Amino acid sequence: MKLGLVGLGKMGLNMRERLRERGLDATGYDPNAADSDADSLEALVEALPAPRAVWVMVPAGAPTRQVIGQLARLLAPGDLVVDGGNSRFTDDKINADILAEHGIRYLDCGVSGGVWGRKKGYALMVGGDAADVDRLMPVFDALRPDGDREDCFVHAGPVGAGHYAKMVHNGIEYGLMQAYAEGYELLAAEDSIVDVPAVLRAWSKGTVVRSWLLDLLVQALSEDPQLASISGYTEDSGEGRWTVEEAIAHAVPAPVISAALFARFASRQDDSPAMKAVSALRNQFGGHAVRTVETAGIA
Repeated sequence: MKLGLVGLGKMGLNMRERLRERGLDATGYDPNAADSDADSLEALVEALPAPRAVWVMVPAGAPTRQVIGQLARLLAPGDLVVDGGNSRFTDDKINADILAEHGIRYLDCGVSGGVWGRKKGYALMVGGDAADVDRLMPVFDALRPDGDREDCFVHAGPVGAGHYAKMVHNGIEYGLMQAYAEGYELLAAEDSIVDVPAVLRAWSKGTVVRSWLLDLLVQALSEDPQLASISGYTEDSGEGRWTVEEAIAHAVPAPVISAALFARFASRQDDSPAMKAVSALRNQFGGHAVRTVETAGIA
């Protein structure tokens, strides 16, 4: 089976190499990558045998919409497009409808595994028609980890279900990372804890909080025990926000994921206006001391 891959960034490039290592013919295109196999999207499409299968791995939003629009004009009826990026699930029906006007099939696929996926494999959450999923199963099997398919692959439902599942996955990820981060800070604040990285490493096996995320935190601390080279400023890719919005829409309480998202917002403030207001209120009603900008050491 031959697959076209659009987008050779950190994920796309590793996915192409994993597919090739597993015996699949993967041809990639990226306008900004020296590793591109094709000079243009048109050339990529021409290099694929019909019926074609093209996997899109570009940033969510406008870049994905642009590529979907181009593929709608370049591909033929019976071809299949997979959006494997972190698109919002509400975009999937729009993409599917655009392609359907030209007789082109569509799947959405949430992909988890990060830069480690090339060696360890990717967990895959797919939305779309069962026949289209079966058609691309050799690709899914090559990308996923070895072992039982059900442990790392799911046909989650119709178009949009794959990205919805990945959205919730990433919302959970927000909460887990925040819990580990708060535990790390609490350990670091206690003078009696003489080796914070060693404590976290001791949790790696046998404890109920062991996980791959914990292993990654231990590795990060082994490389930089004080995390001195890393800024606390933390971005959010959008999926945490979408998860919270869906929790509101479904009236599902999600306090942990919501708090983790808001903590990322707080990380971007050099001096929080909200906390300034809290300090001012404490001073007003209770006469509590207030640190000025100078005494707090903020320039």
